[in-house]
Amino acid sequence: MDLIVLDGSYGEGGGQIVRTAVGLSAYLGVPCRVERIRRGRPNPGLRAQHVAGIKALLKICRGEAEGLRVGSESLTFRPGPLRGGTFEVDVGTAGAIGLVLQTLLLPASRVPARLRLLIRGGTDVAWAPTIGYVERVLLPLLRRMGYRGRVELKRRGYYPKGGGEVLFEAEGGRLRGLEVERPGEVLRVEGISHAAKALAARRVAERQREAVLATLRKEGINAEIRVRYEDTPSPGSGVDLWAICKGSVMGANALGERGKRAEEVGREAAESLLRQLSSGAALDEWMADQIVPFLAVAEGPSAVSLPHPTGHLETNLWVVRHFPVPRELSLLNEEGRWILTAK
Repeated sequence: MDLIVLDGSYGEGGGQIVRTAVGLSAYLGVPCRVERIRRGRPNPGLRAQHVAGIKALLKICRGEAEGLRVGSESLTFRPGPLRGGTFEVDVGTAGAIGLVLQTLLLPASRVPARLRLLIRGGTDVAWAPTIGYVERVLLPLLRRMGYRGRVELKRRGYYPKGGGEVLFEAEGGRLRGLEVERPGEVLRVEGISHAAKALAARRVAERQREAVLATLRKEGINAEIRVRYEDTPSPGSGVDLWAICKGSVMGANALGERGKRAEEVGREAAESLLRQLSSGAALDEWMADQIVPFLAVAEGPSAVSLPHPTGHLETNLWVVRHFPVPRELSLLNEEGRWILTAK
């Protein structure tokens, strides 16, 4: 089959173009090349987490890659047959495990035998899905499509040293379409307020939790928020929240940083979740672009509502349309509601 060529500077021009392209390439067995990777970014080319994710993908698809190095602005990826097995992936420092999983989740749904990956890196870092979001929001939605996979947090890792560990397991299966245009009644809100043990004396996790609960109570929402302190190479903190609705699940999070009070972290996470719930959409604003490749290859039609289109969503739709997927994706505005369909 001819090589599919994509411009890596298109749209938001980030690493998502590479992650989606190689994931679809491995899933479909179609070679691809991405040029001008992250051309408009301050540090263009592949970063460490991109390289780590692609190396892991090569292990499970027995493929070949040209230009696979940090800083490379061109990558050619030629997949082989997918396989299961047990492998280890080291992203290095605090490279985001959530972004590595974005590369692997789709092809992992087609492995012929159980796949086990131990991934080391950052579990809760900026500009990436936290491991809590992957476990409590992304994977539950994918399971509704028939996805057979799970993650287990072994050790949390914050920026800059990382050192986190996550076990990812998957088995092949058939993906069904997903139809959810209304979130339905909120059944419960849950979450985790986490921090390094070095911050326990300052009650950082408890203060984050208290701010979450106070913010949600103002809107008449009760929540169950657990507090967790963990041994981590770098100090850090954060809050993961998820709302389990009758028809869907939505999430939000916030991370601590130097000079940012714990109360601000908790309030930020709660306000972010409230925005998702008030949108009336079935998916939160971070889910739409992540689920696009799965809708594109599912065996049945899909229709999901989202709060609003994002640059990441538009870019991922553009990437998917380059590949021979069975579904045609459309983004529609129906009386002020945004609907993503796959037919």
